[in-house]
Amino acid sequence: MFKLIVYSLLFIQFSYGAKGALELIQDDELMNLIRTEKYVVCLFTLNHCEECDKYENELVSLREDLVETLNAWVVKVVNSQMTRLYSPNKEPALVFFRNGVPLLYDGPLNDEMIMHTFSSNKDPLTKELTDDNFEHLTQAATGATTGDWFVLFYTSECVDCQRLQARWEAVGAQLKLRLNVARVNRGTTGAATARRFEVFNVPAFILFRQGKMYRYQIQKYDVQSFVSFAREFYKNVKPERVPLPKSPFDDLIALIVDYLRQNQWLWMVGLGTFVSGLMASVILRFAPKKKDKKTESKKNDTEKRKTK
Repeated sequence: MFKLIVYSLLFIQFSYGAKGALELIQDDELMNLIRTEKYVVCLFTLNHCEECDKYENELVSLREDLVETLNAWVVKVVNSQMTRLYSPNKEPALVFFRNGVPLLYDGPLNDEMIMHTFSSNKDPLTKELTDDNFEHLTQAATGATTGDWFVLFYTSECVDCQRLQARWEAVGAQLKLRLNVARVNRGTTGAATARRFEVFNVPAFILFRQGKMYRYQIQKYDVQSFVSFAREFYKNVKPERVPLPKSPFDDLIALIVDYLRQNQWLWMVGLGTFVSGLMASVILRFAPKKKDKKTESKKNDTEKRKTK
C-alpha cells in the first residue's frame, strides 16, 4: 500500500513540476517520506500567503536541480501541525531532511544560496557527545587541537529542545568552517558532563573556546542569535575556566545535590526530620530527670543508719 502511495507521489511530483507548482501532501504522507527517503525538501506554507508564494516559486525553479543533484523529494504542506517542530517563526519555513534529521533554511530567498546550503550539508552536522567521549573529542579543558565547540545540553523529555534540532543544524551549517556544533543529553549519556559544567536546566548552551567557556544566556533561540554569539558576541560574556572532569567521589556528591535540587520535597522531609531530632535532643537534655524510687529509698535508709 505504501509503495502505491510513493509511486503516486512520484507521478504527482513530476506532473506538478511540469505545471510550475509543488505537489501538496498531508502530514502523514510527509512523515512516511521522512522515515523512508534519504533526502526530502519540504516547504511549510499557508494559503493566501504572499511570502509563501515567493518561496514556492523559488523552489519550483530549483526543483529539477534538487531532484537531479540530491535525488530529493520536493514537496509542500499547508497549515501543517508539524511546522512548530522546526521553525520558531512558523510559515513559510523551508526544511531539508537528511535521513530524517531536519535542517531549517535560514538564508536569503535565493535559489543559488538554497542549492548551495542543501548540497553542502547532505549529512547531519551536530555531533552527539557523551560522558565517555566529551573530553577526548573536545579537549575542552586543555584548549588543544580539536577547535572550538558550541554545545547544546538537552533532555529527551524537553519539548523546547526537540524544537531546536532543525535550528541547531542550521547553526552548524553556518559555522562549520569556524567551529564544531554538538549536543549532550543531560538526562542520560551526558549526565556527568552536565554536572561537571553545572548545567541544571535545559536547553542550555556553552561555547568552549581555547580552554575557556562562555555561557549563552540570551533569551533568543533563533539561528542568527546563536551564530552571532559564536562569532563575536561571546566576547561580551565573562569567561569561565573549564573545570576538569570530576573524580568519582566528587561526581557522586554532585549527583546527590542535583537529585535534591530536582526533588525539593526531600529537603522539606530532611529538614523536618532534622528539626524534630534537634527538638527531641534539647528536650531530653534539659528536661528534669525523674528520681529512681529504689535509689531514693536506699539513700534514705543509709541516712537513717548514719543518724543512729
